[in-house]
Amino acid sequence: MKILIITPYFHPENYRINDLAVEYNNKGHKVSVLTPIPNYPDGKFYSGYGVLKRRQECWNGINIYRSLLIPRGSGSNIMLAISWISSVFGNLLASLFILKNRFDLIFVYGPSPFTICLPAIFIKKIKKIPICFWVLDLWPESVFFAGKLKTKLIPKLLMPIIRFTYNNCDKILVSSPGFIDSIAEKNIDKGKIHFFPQWAEPIFKRVENTQVKLSVVPQNSFIVMFAGNIGESQDFDSILKAAEKLKENKKIQWIILGSGRKEQWVKEEIKKLELGDTFHMMGRYPLEDMPNYYSLADAMLISLKKNYIFSLTIPAKLQSYLACGKPILAMLDGESSKLIRDAKAGLTCDSEDADKLVANVLEMSIMEKHVISQMGNNSLNLYNRKFSRGKLLNQAEQLFYKMTRN
Repeated sequence: MKILIITPYFHPENYRINDLAVEYNNKGHKVSVLTPIPNYPDGKFYSGYGVLKRRQECWNGINIYRSLLIPRGSGSNIMLAISWISSVFGNLLASLFILKNRFDLIFVYGPSPFTICLPAIFIKKIKKIPICFWVLDLWPESVFFAGKLKTKLIPKLLMPIIRFTYNNCDKILVSSPGFIDSIAEKNIDKGKIHFFPQWAEPIFKRVENTQVKLSVVPQNSFIVMFAGNIGESQDFDSILKAAEKLKENKKIQWIILGSGRKEQWVKEEIKKLELGDTFHMMGRYPLEDMPNYYSLADAMLISLKKNYIFSLTIPAKLQSYLACGKPILAMLDGESSKLIRDAKAGLTCDSEDADKLVANVLEMSIMEKHVISQMGNNSLNLYNRKFSRGKLLNQAEQLFYKMTRN
């Protein structure tokens, strides 16, 4: 098959769509990618990229077409909106230059912004080929809740565009079962919506021995590790409350790997709350280093703020934690929390419940080693049952074949 992937993020930005594209290209499919100039997460063009630089390139045999956009800058709501709107027009313009190519199917990778699918519909109408839209973020719900909007006017204005988009997609894949009813309620045919979760990249696997060291952590500590984006959604307010309540217990050490919009605020709070002995910001590391760091943790922490949308979501980092066979400490609601509880893969509490998180950390920190080890095994078993990369990629490939035959 000749597959055109349209995505708001692609290599050198780290997203699972990179893995899907490379895997299908290695299987013999001809994969092309339409994506904006890379600027996530720092909000500025990556070094070596720009309006007149590397607008077309080949990576791992994949032809990449870079469209224009205004970078997200500071990541404020206004700058995000400007960046998203500019990316729609940039992708539409870039589409004109790839229409001469033949494609059998368009695959749209759909974290925010939802509008990434509009250029796909434009191409579909001209080329008469099907669209498969992988939805990882619900709109307009996420705009209202995550954007902290005080009026529902903007979501209402977006609804006709959202219905138009869904109705023009031949198949809709969703990363969480909770998304299915929400999309169907928008008068969309439920029969074309399918659960298709994210997986962990092949580098994420259990590491028994590593040369990586955490010099900031005393020996025989119980290490709670968080990895990923440090943003508003991840509820560092509650994480820090829990760390403050436990700061006299020097055995419990918190390790934060990653970066994001709230990183500086978290650093300032560490000083203010005098958490320097137990709460450590380690910065961002290459993706390939993550399994080695995970292996040093006694438990991996995942958290989201109390929010209707977040309760429906399965965050992608959960799959990475599970694939590495680590026990999970979860402070979140809904789908993800139920998965962890049912699999006995860790301890969970409701979103924003810092007191219960404290209790769970204390409980896990005194567990027998064989109990912790079994939780880690349960995590890995859950991953293999629900999120196996090979099974999921084969499943999507078979769906693509059916779509192109029809």
